[in-house]
Amino acid sequence: MKKTGQLIKEARQKARLTQPELADRCGWGQSRISNYERGEREAGIDELRVIARALNINLSDLISAPVDEHTKVNEPNAEYYGGFEVWDSKTALHSDEVALPFYLEVELSAGAGSAVQREVDGPRLRFAKSTLKKSNVQPENAACVRVIGNSMEPVLPDGSTIGIDTGSTQIKDGGMYAIDHDGMLRVKVLYRLPGGGIRLKSFNNDEYPDEIYNSNEAASIKVIGRVFWSSVLW
Repeated sequence: MKKTGQLIKEARQKARLTQPELADRCGWGQSRISNYERGEREAGIDELRVIARALNINLSDLISAPVDEHTKVNEPNAEYYGGFEVWDSKTALHSDEVALPFYLEVELSAGAGSAVQREVDGPRLRFAKSTLKKSNVQPENAACVRVIGNSMEPVLPDGSTIGIDTGSTQIKDGGMYAIDHDGMLRVKVLYRLPGGGIRLKSFNNDEYPDEIYNSNEAASIKVIGRVFWSSVLW
């Protein structure tokens, strides 16, 4: 019986992909694919689904144990991209991963605003370096925080977690940003207005109409960073 690593290698070669090319499709680093193929790292069922989808093959093609022909292997209807997991100080990072701080008590309001600004470290979130690279985010500029309120629903429901790139503070019209609005932490879609004004837009526009601020009023709005990632639980 062939081992999982051998099945991954054969499927990759059949698809005429190099390890870096397959890793890029999966949102990982090349060393992760190499470790799987050499058997130095075990690929779980979730990771195998990612690889199977990247290779456009069935999940069962990568499972070393025999699969009964009458047994159906369920495939996900959503694509896994990059990936993260909660870890603590005792969990070793892989060579293709980086850990971002997750501030549990810094809540960015998706409503009227929140003045909670105690930056207390919670667990860290593990990201593939290639995921950040694709978003042009430097690891030292990235952090994750929680969103409260319903003004950004359905895109960001109450309790969502977002990743912020503090190195990207120049407003690009239609981009989503975390802002410090006169002491309130908020997350909104921003648009520049003639004369230095800013328009703040919520996705839940029925309950939260657009907010228009002239250049003088906009001086109280500080862009913390661009939202480059979000995680939603339904």
